[in-house]
Amino acid sequence: MESLKQVNVNQLWQLWREYDDSDAYQQLVDKYIGLVDQVVKKMKVNLSSQVTFDELKSSGMLGFIDALKKFDYKRGLQFETYASLRIRGAIIDGLRENDWVPRSIREKAKKIENAYQILEQKFLRSVTDEEIMKFLKMDRQEFYQSLQETSFMHLLSLDEPIDEDRENTRRALITDSGETIDDKLDRQHLKEILAAAIERLPEKEKLIVTLYYYEELNLTEISEILGLSTSRISQLHTKAIYRLRGALGRQKKNLF
Repeated sequence: MESLKQVNVNQLWQLWREYDDSDAYQQLVDKYIGLVDQVVKKMKVNLSSQVTFDELKSSGMLGFIDALKKFDYKRGLQFETYASLRIRGAIIDGLRENDWVPRSIREKAKKIENAYQILEQKFLRSVTDEEIMKFLKMDRQEFYQSLQETSFMHLLSLDEPIDEDRENTRRALITDSGETIDDKLDRQHLKEILAAAIERLPEKEKLIVTLYYYEELNLTEISEILGLSTSRISQLHTKAIYRLRGALGRQKKNLF
């Protein structure tokens, strides 16, 4: 039997969505506003210190308000889940619109991505750090520094929804193109490509991708589980994303 608390919440949604009741709207805001801080705190851990909490919260509020306007309480979904996705999506949009990644970092990331794409296509396996460093003509310190500088570009979910029905996702964030891969590739085909690419990752990188994107742990939590420093987890995660981007890049070249 549905609890009285849930009935009352549904009544608030009905009053707000069907009768535009401002009091019901304010009660819903008061009840769920804490979701914004929750999402921001989780995302802030994995982002550059250049991005402030308040900047993220400002974007997140737009997603929260949008969720309140579009949530369909009749579908039986949890608003917390729906709103969290909206908030994350709005924060990601804000980061991209504000061009928070310097051009020099973008160029460096592109060079590393190209190196993984070219070498892994050549050798048909996961390449080593030494092979990447030789190709890029970098020493170990320079290579690891580059991974660190570009790591915050990749700390966003591969599955962020970009539409109300949550059918299309943020998988396109692992490419540089403004056009999503889903515009060109069948969604199921894309899933197969990503699954195969993840399966080919070195074991530690595969585990980190699984824990981060599917178990939704942050890098600090993963570092505690694996007994490695957060910076080392960040490096491994960044290399994994470069490999996945390279795999999708090769696939696009083969098809188009």
